[in-house]
Amino acid sequence: MHAITISEPGGPEALVWGEVPDPVAGEGEVLVEVVASAVNRADIMQRQGFYNPPPGASPYPGLECSGRITEIGPGVSGWSVGDEVCALLAGGGYAEKVAVPAGQLLPVPAGLDLKQAAALPEVVCTVWSNVFMVAHLRPAETLLVHGGSSGIGTMAIQLAKAVGAKVAVTAGTKEKLDYCAELGADILINYREQDFVAEIERATGGAGADVILDNMGAKYLDRNVQALAVNGRLAIIGMQGGIKAELNIAALLGKRAAISATSLRARPLGEKAAIVAAVREHVWPLIEGGHIRPVVDRELPMSEAGTAHQVLEDSGHIGKVLLVAP
Repeated sequence: MHAITISEPGGPEALVWGEVPDPVAGEGEVLVEVVASAVNRADIMQRQGFYNPPPGASPYPGLECSGRITEIGPGVSGWSVGDEVCALLAGGGYAEKVAVPAGQLLPVPAGLDLKQAAALPEVVCTVWSNVFMVAHLRPAETLLVHGGSSGIGTMAIQLAKAVGAKVAVTAGTKEKLDYCAELGADILINYREQDFVAEIERATGGAGADVILDNMGAKYLDRNVQALAVNGRLAIIGMQGGIKAELNIAALLGKRAAISATSLRARPLGEKAAIVAAVREHVWPLIEGGHIRPVVDRELPMSEAGTAHQVLEDSGHIGKVLLVAP
């Protein structure tokens, strides 16, 4: 088969489409013929040499895919050859085939085509696990999403609105903010021109955000704590703004607030399977009912993964960028 390989860390040109050995479905796994994958920031970090796959995972980038099952491994039940699926991966999505633990499979939602489904697993599992399973966003609460026009952001807006929450977003252009508003965002903050702490305080009458979904990490830590409501919850899922920062514990104590920091890729199989099961139970009906949809900016051939990475690094997209297998 062919896959995107990384001979050595570097820029987008380090991604090379080449021939590699076929994967094998092991115990508890199925083999999926990939139709499409999607690009995530974690893939860029892997390409740069900062985020290696966990032990035993595929060395190729790609944390989600859609396709058809071609082989059932030992110990797998409930799935059949030919089933159309999408999957959460620890790696290997930028390839023509990938071995997937059965607990990380999801059926393609009714009403969605197979390629579009590749845009779902990573973002839905990230948002549901952090915003709902950890931070416990409730109806009528306010969620602040940094990077509202990203793949994570566009999904977080829709899920939060579906449960009756109020949504604030940050983004860097009017075009991106306008799109967030179309998805249902109530409070629009241009981070290049406005202070999100002041804007959240103004929009909530001084109450603050009950939950913040943050992809920036160190750069926003202090200001995120300032923007939290009493009993607020800050969920950190990224490090685009650095890894080290000082924390004002007095401010955190004063708000009786909580901070969580999670990633999906290296979690034990059982934890990922539990998240996938919760997504299938709670989110799939919303997608099939037409209340939530994946936002796809563009599709590119998988062999042009370098171009797709450049699009993300330039922030020249809204939603997800898909890579389509030959």
